[in-house]
Amino acid sequence: MKVTIVGAGNVGATLAFDIANKGIADKICLVDIKYGLSEGKALDISQTAPINYFDSRIIGCTDCYDQTADSDVVVITSGVPRKPGMSRDDLIHTNAIIVKNVTENIIKYSPNAIIIIVANPLDVMTYVANKVTKINRNKVIGMAGILDTARFRTFIAEELNCSPKDVQALLLGGHGDTMVPLPRYTNVGGIPITQLISKERLDEIIKRTQNGGGEIVNLLHTSAYYAPAAATAQMVEAIICNQRRLVPCCTLLNGEYGLDDICVGVPVILGKNGVEQIIEIELNKEERQLFDVSANAVRSMIQVLKNFNII
Repeated sequence: MKVTIVGAGNVGATLAFDIANKGIADKICLVDIKYGLSEGKALDISQTAPINYFDSRIIGCTDCYDQTADSDVVVITSGVPRKPGMSRDDLIHTNAIIVKNVTENIIKYSPNAIIIIVANPLDVMTYVANKVTKINRNKVIGMAGILDTARFRTFIAEELNCSPKDVQALLLGGHGDTMVPLPRYTNVGGIPITQLISKERLDEIIKRTQNGGGEIVNLLHTSAYYAPAAATAQMVEAIICNQRRLVPCCTLLNGEYGLDDICVGVPVILGKNGVEQIIEIELNKEERQLFDVSANAVRSMIQVLKNFNII
């Protein structure tokens, strides 16, 4: 099995390292526009194989896609981070052009690949890739929900001083401060979280989860990469190994949850065909209102994208 990662920065290189160490793919191809970056990181990771005991072959190439041919899964991490003075609209315009170009090159050489989007704004970039590929929507997926629930689960485990392995959680909506963690669908070892943490404290944890990415940016002065890479590796593994994991992912909705023509995070079954099934859960009035707010925020960004006539 072959995995291509476009973008050999912190997230892309860490993802390649994770995939190799887990033995998920036989071949890993790193692509970047910066000369020597992907080649150097591929070589560096390859030299850990005798130490970490993995057999994956890792190659790097600069701004070329012929070596990505016949990839089973392609992860697109490329794009620019939001810089001081850059508006949201500027970020959408810049990264939409990048994702469009990358996606076109990917499907030229790997028309049957399943594509995972990590570039931001994630929901909008997933929409771009869907429109560019014109393939089944189940094959273009955004990575967000697994990362966001991981943050939620981490903060809950810290609060209760328990193992994060025992925390199960779910959330919906866009990847950002309007995401909707769902306490009603969250438990620790089967015990509802609402019986273990007060509403006031739980609201604080939810707020921290919604601002989880920003908290790391403020500390590192760059975006997170270990957790995003780990979340993406879990998605790649679920697809290649046909694990049929039930996880929250960003996917194109066509009527589900009463929404059309929008990419937003919902629970799905993830397997060899990508999104095998979209799971529609019951939402109470408050949860539905929050989900609608999040979806409307994503839709407003999609409208900005449409105004640029890029796709």
